[in-house]
Amino acid sequence: MDFTISPELDALRARIADFVETRLLPLEADRANYDDHENIAPDVLERERAAAREAGLWCLQLKPETGGGGLGKSGMAVCYEEMNRSIFGPVVFNSAAPDDGNMMVLEALGTDAQKERWLQPIARGDVRSAFAMTEPAPGGGSDPGMMLTRAEKKGDRYVVSGRKWYITGAGVAEHFILLARTSDDDRRGHTAFLFHRDDPGWHIERRIPIMGPEEHGGHCELVFDGLEIPEENVLLDEGRGMKVTQTRLGPARLTHCMRWLGLAKRCMEIATDYAEHREGFGQRLIERESVQQMLGDIAMRIEVGRLLVMKAATEIDRGGFARKEVSMAKIQVANVLHDAADVAIQINGARGYSKDTVAEWIYRYARQARLVDGADEVHRMVLSRTLAEEGREFWSWETGTA
Repeated sequence: MDFTISPELDALRARIADFVETRLLPLEADRANYDDHENIAPDVLERERAAAREAGLWCLQLKPETGGGGLGKSGMAVCYEEMNRSIFGPVVFNSAAPDDGNMMVLEALGTDAQKERWLQPIARGDVRSAFAMTEPAPGGGSDPGMMLTRAEKKGDRYVVSGRKWYITGAGVAEHFILLARTSDDDRRGHTAFLFHRDDPGWHIERRIPIMGPEEHGGHCELVFDGLEIPEENVLLDEGRGMKVTQTRLGPARLTHCMRWLGLAKRCMEIATDYAEHREGFGQRLIERESVQQMLGDIAMRIEVGRLLVMKAATEIDRGGFARKEVSMAKIQVANVLHDAADVAIQINGARGYSKDTVAEWIYRYARQARLVDGADEVHRMVLSRTLAEEGREFWSWETGTA
């Protein structure tokens, strides 16, 4: 693998870095720039989004014909990492979950009419979106085969009944992608639908309080009690819901990792800066072997995560699925993000536990990383199954042409 990036991509990365350094990092220090759920306040967000558009840094993950920057997954890995040096970065550049994954799946699988109706408003930043799949027990979580929400075909419409929960962004979303069961077929029993916030027949039961800071719109529980969805709002085809899910979640897991690497690196900045200046017992913290061990270990593990992310991104850019590569990256990066925040807090002591830095924000946010888009245990199970299928070929080298 060649890890060299083009001068053009590096110039784009540098422009993002300058925007984050000069515009976004200063905002984090003033609590007036936060909303009630510890994310960037709406008025500040709109101002910074306008600046990102003006700077040509908007929606870089989409194709130019869709209004984006045309980055492949490898380019996204470089840029998303830089964006999330700030906790406000991804949403400012319109690269934050869940809109990021929803836009990419609509771009990949939507009809021209669906792209115009459902994708373009998200890409412009006019509306927010949500992906409604996870259900409370005994419904579907990591195992979609357990899904209980049903969409019954009646004439040219589908009538939906059921319940979803922990739906990220649902509180402010206008455009929704919904996964529901349309038959009991093991392979073709799920269908993906598009619906609007104002459609009758559903409601938000509650915004679920969580441990960490929240994305805009929170994590909500939804109840469907007669939502009617017309045929033209089926995404892909009836019975192809698992294809939609796979198309969305694989890259979305990877883009999570790209962003999390930026946060992990930010934690190392916070830790290193304090260790270089804080003295105790006649020594700076950075001179203590115990501190060096902590910083060195996290630095190495971040780099391992970067290599796994770039390997998976390159495989997807080549047309592959990168299932095992994405699973490995997801486990590695989710865990190092949490540990990087923990080390930053430990080295900073009481300052780290306070809100004087964003380390505590990242620490609370990081705990969800080992759960969202597949818990660690699920991804390890995927890797184990792949190992059983591939044997020694699990670690094979890609061979070029002579």
